[in-house]
Amino acid sequence: MLGFNVLHPMGWDAFGLPAEQYAIQTGTHPRLTTERNIERFRQQLQMLGFSYDWEREVATTDPGYIKWTQWIFLKLFEMGLAYQAEVPVNWCPALGTVLANEEVIDGKSERGDHPVVRMPMKQWVLRITAYADRLLQDLEDLDWSDSIKDMQRNWIGRSEIAAYVEAAGRKSDFERTELAKDKTGVFTGSYAVNPANGQEVPIWVADYVLGGYGSGAVMAVPAHDARDFEFAQKFGIAPVQVVSPSDGSQAQLPFTETGVASNSCSSTSGLDINGLATPEAKSKVIAWLEETGAGKKQVNYKLRDWLFARQRYWGEPFPLIYPEGSETAVPLPESSLPLELPETEEFKPSGTLESPLATIPSWLNTTDPATGKPARRETSTMPQWAGSCWYYLRFIDPSNTDRMIDPVKEKYWMPVDLYVGGAEHAVLHLLYARFWHKVLYDLGVVSTKEPFGRLVSQGMILGEVEYTICRNGPGGPPCDEQAPGAVVEKVAESDVEKKGDGYVLKSDRSVRVNARAHKMSKSRGNVINPDDVVGQYGGDSLRLYEMFMGPLKETKVTIGTDDMRFIISTTEQQCTPPLDAAALLQVTIETDEMRFNTAIAGMMEFMNAVYKWPNRPRAALEPFVLLLAPYAPHIAEELWAKLGHTESLTYAPWPQYDEALLVQDVVKLPVQINGKVRATLEVPRDIVQDDAVQAAVAAPNVAKYTDGKAIKKVIFVPGKIMNLIVA
Repeated sequence: MLGFNVLHPMGWDAFGLPAEQYAIQTGTHPRLTTERNIERFRQQLQMLGFSYDWEREVATTDPGYIKWTQWIFLKLFEMGLAYQAEVPVNWCPALGTVLANEEVIDGKSERGDHPVVRMPMKQWVLRITAYADRLLQDLEDLDWSDSIKDMQRNWIGRSEIAAYVEAAGRKSDFERTELAKDKTGVFTGSYAVNPANGQEVPIWVADYVLGGYGSGAVMAVPAHDARDFEFAQKFGIAPVQVVSPSDGSQAQLPFTETGVASNSCSSTSGLDINGLATPEAKSKVIAWLEETGAGKKQVNYKLRDWLFARQRYWGEPFPLIYPEGSETAVPLPESSLPLELPETEEFKPSGTLESPLATIPSWLNTTDPATGKPARRETSTMPQWAGSCWYYLRFIDPSNTDRMIDPVKEKYWMPVDLYVGGAEHAVLHLLYARFWHKVLYDLGVVSTKEPFGRLVSQGMILGEVEYTICRNGPGGPPCDEQAPGAVVEKVAESDVEKKGDGYVLKSDRSVRVNARAHKMSKSRGNVINPDDVVGQYGGDSLRLYEMFMGPLKETKVTIGTDDMRFIISTTEQQCTPPLDAAALLQVTIETDEMRFNTAIAGMMEFMNAVYKWPNRPRAALEPFVLLLAPYAPHIAEELWAKLGHTESLTYAPWPQYDEALLVQDVVKLPVQINGKVRATLEVPRDIVQDDAVQAAVAAPNVAKYTDGKAIKKVIFVPGKIMNLIVA
């Protein structure tokens, strides 16, 4: 409506574990389930009036899309960024697949709550660490929130000295390294020699130290690392303080801040770093280690290379084969893409460490195109993150069969101007997409270093507040939630009353009631089906309700659907004053800044004023309908037609406001008597002090404080305030 070309598409990240699990349970092919779900979601989105360009719709499961996902993988393979390695993986026997760290919660699968074990397995891995520096550096130029940037910085975690483990780069490893975890370890009976002072250092094996960080053994520093300190305390190892506060104060161990080196001088080696600030001390030690041949500088990251294989059926097949008698993977020619999944009715785990694809000989056994000799296909499939790494590019050129994207179109549209996505994607999808984009940039496929210029993370809408108490066994007396045998019981809101900052049972005010809103899920039974809401109130009411709940970026709690009403009545008149310019300006600014709740509030204020007008002119109502259109498109279109228009308002220009009408001729002037506000006057905007004083003392609320008294001093700020100092 402002005259810009806008690309607003929709697509489906459709490979994933839920569809495969449903297939295993019901025998329904995951493609059928996926297509059925997509059709239903599409109907709901269209019902709600979202302005997507459906001609650009894509799904990661479409053969035409898979082709280019596989093409990107082949490029990664050619560049040495895709390789095989035996790495510790999260193996779920019940699901028969490797799970990503983010798919494991408390040692169990997120899907199905099955036990997961860590075991070594040969897997395909992407060398994302090769781009770690660039992923860090280029964050600086992005219009993203500091919190999202910090999450990526912490995930990547660059450090220049392989001294000790601060944390880990994967969620499952967080469980090993979290501070609250009870530290365990075993003394090996062996000692290492510290090259800086010749002293023996005991060698322990501990589960909170990650094998993939640094190389060989790592040096624990219990006086200056919280995890090392806890470990040393538990096993009676005396910490040695080697860093002191810069201000000379006494350090409370563990002291984890930067400071100055102490207890760090050795007559044996001649190394003395006492008194040096932490960065200078590190540099001097590294230089000394390299000079003496005892060590070398190495950059390390918490970021780990990306485990890129799953032992599932429902995923993109790897375009790789193994010639007969060889364990070395060979890429398929690009002309053979896409390599599609075989049709099968068997989706269950193979019973081995391979995917169900290994049980389909007609697909598994193939021919090497280069030699014509027998070969075996790779049986792992790509993770669901593969297709979601680059979908934004395919939206630009969705039907191109010759290349993944036309370079002219790419230069016109990229980078994405506005990406709205949840913060839960910060270190998964967003990081992976940035990595792939930089690879494509190096290949000359894209012209920008980063995919998403501006990022806005929306808050989640939670289900209605649930009220619960704990009982000592089913039907037992109320008890503390930490008590053994405590069971949670839901109670009705009508049985609860407020008490202080919390809630209690009406029938027994000594029983505390927990009140909490949860993420919507079928298992909790707190999902609100949009079909039901739209059927009762209409799609526009649902849209307005959600946007009016609060700021876009904040998490909101559903408070019921009874207030989903926004009624507009119009009466055409012949007089033509313009739409209130202040309301127009407010809605324009708030919409542009994505403060939708306050934009709606501005429209409500305007309508409240309109109801009081003796006339409701077309010149005011037509612009208002255009302001309403992005928020409530269906009712806006209907109103637009009732106003006599025969074409859609979609391409009508956004209303413009007159700057001159925003200048207020009359302003409100608070009047204070000896510093206390006694009245508020409406006065001309350009009123001078003498006239303002005269108007003030004539006002009854001011006169009773000034009659018969001398005004000793006048403090006057035009258009802001006036303070009369009286005897």
